[in-house]
Amino acid sequence: MSSFSNLFRRKDIGAILQNPPADVEGHSHGGLERNLSVRDLTALGIAAVIGAGIFSTIGNASHDGGPAVSLLFVFTAIACAFSALCYAQFAATIPISGSAYTYAYASFGELTAWIIGWALIMEYAVGNIVVAISWSDYFTGLMDGIGVHIPSYLTMGTQSAYKGYHEVLELMQNGKSITDVSPATLEAYKTWNTAPTLFGDFRLVCDLPAFLITVLITAVVYVGIKESKTASNLLVLLKLIVVAVVIAVGVFYVQPANWTPFAPNGVAGVLKGVSAVFFAYIGFDAISTTAEECRNPQRDLPRAMIYALIICTILYVIITLVLTGMVSYKELGVGDPLAFVFEKVGLPQLAGVVAVSAIFAMASVLLVFQIGQPRIWMSMSRDGLLPPIFGRVHPKFHTPSFSTIVTGFFVGVPALLLNMDLVIDLTSIGTLFAFALVCGGILILDPHGTSEARFKVPYINGQFLLPLIMVIGIVLLFVYNTAAVGKWAVS
Repeated sequence: MSSFSNLFRRKDIGAILQNPPADVEGHSHGGLERNLSVRDLTALGIAAVIGAGIFSTIGNASHDGGPAVSLLFVFTAIACAFSALCYAQFAATIPISGSAYTYAYASFGELTAWIIGWALIMEYAVGNIVVAISWSDYFTGLMDGIGVHIPSYLTMGTQSAYKGYHEVLELMQNGKSITDVSPATLEAYKTWNTAPTLFGDFRLVCDLPAFLITVLITAVVYVGIKESKTASNLLVLLKLIVVAVVIAVGVFYVQPANWTPFAPNGVAGVLKGVSAVFFAYIGFDAISTTAEECRNPQRDLPRAMIYALIICTILYVIITLVLTGMVSYKELGVGDPLAFVFEKVGLPQLAGVVAVSAIFAMASVLLVFQIGQPRIWMSMSRDGLLPPIFGRVHPKFHTPSFSTIVTGFFVGVPALLLNMDLVIDLTSIGTLFAFALVCGGILILDPHGTSEARFKVPYINGQFLLPLIMVIGIVLLFVYNTAAVGKWAVS
């Protein structure tokens, strides 16, 4: 029974703050170098949030929901803000690397912490596999645009090519035409057919750019947090300049008539893009993993989380309104919406600039999440839930060296071989789980808002507020989605 109860033991906050890493020789707080200011932390948050969302998925979200998707970014930001407040209080209370894993250990116990520690792999490492593959697509397109063609068997995952080849083969064996398959499947078939043979029927097909960018980013993260923050700050500055140029130029091509109808597909159309929009906002979670490398974590972490969320929400809303104002929402179902709209209005030079900046934007997302995952493994190692080697801190670079290398392999090898569709949904699952536990953890540690932390979630008694919110929600549901309610009632 005692062994069973140990699974639910909670770690005292004082013990967490005093727990040294495996190799504490001569280094304060485990040898991690305190180098990050509130500006650097905010830049890390923006680096993670302003990525695939603004350069890619915003197009499909706008296509499904129309201009009203701008409101979806606001609603999602409000929902994420509640999680951000909880993260901020935890960061001010427990300024230790580990993010939701450490917070869960203090509030729910060891078993829950162990589960969320591995679930966070889906948010960081698995999420980075998706980002690396997306980066490869942008890079390959850019190289084609300047006349440098990389063979398709070096830019496609093994799984994608193998699957596409056998789908077309099966189709032809059933007597159907090859024209019945999608262009992507046909491309996979051709890639597998033209690839060099390694042994037997197995071909050399791999996404080499995705692997190489992962190796490069991992090397930067390994060398030190100072180098990582410098790279992050430069990439974020570049992204913000490009976004500002897009807004400043695009606003002159806005036609207000394109904003009508505002929500062409109703609430259902707007909410269709919620997963892509939600995925864009997980950057503030990554900020909390750098707690031991902040100069003043109890003050700066909460500020940086809120700053990053506010800045990114404003940019997302403005960009959405500009895009849907420049062209009809019906034309935005493309993978590179920012470049597309400028091609559409006759500004191909600016479209090229956007395409180049997207490569740097995706690289900055890779950088932030490659920073986060090793520090979570390092925290788990300190608590004995992983071998001590995962907690090793490099004596010269002051980074979790072994964990960083393992993260590089964990991201790089699957990015080299796998299909993006296989891993993309896992990221949102891990993130939702982390958000739920962190919010629930605050209710356990500080149920009445009496904490003495430098930042704490405002306490409001919800015994009257919650029923009121539910009533308002039901009324809005009946007013704006009557058809769906009627269909549900009939069924």
